[in-house]
Amino acid sequence: MEELLRTTDITLIPLVRSLLQEEGIDSFELDVNMSILEGSIGILPRRLMVRSGDLNRARVVLFENGVSLDR
Repeated sequence: MEELLRTTDITLIPLVRSLLQEEGIDSFELDVNMSILEGSIGILPRRLMVRSGDLNRARVVLFENGVSLDR
C-alpha cells in the first residue's frame, strides 16, 4: 500500500474515494480513529492508501478531476 493523500479536510477523502471507486481502484483510509480521538478539530491528518500498482493511475484520476495532492 502506498500513500496517495494526507489531509485534514474531512470532505476531501470521501470525494477522492468515490472518484477512485468509479475507476475500480480500491482505497483504504488510515488514522481515522486518531482523528476521532483528537475531537475531530482537524489537527491530525488522515491518510488514504492505494495498492502500489494503482498509485500512478490513482494520481491521474485525481489530476483529471481537479483534485490537488499538494494539501
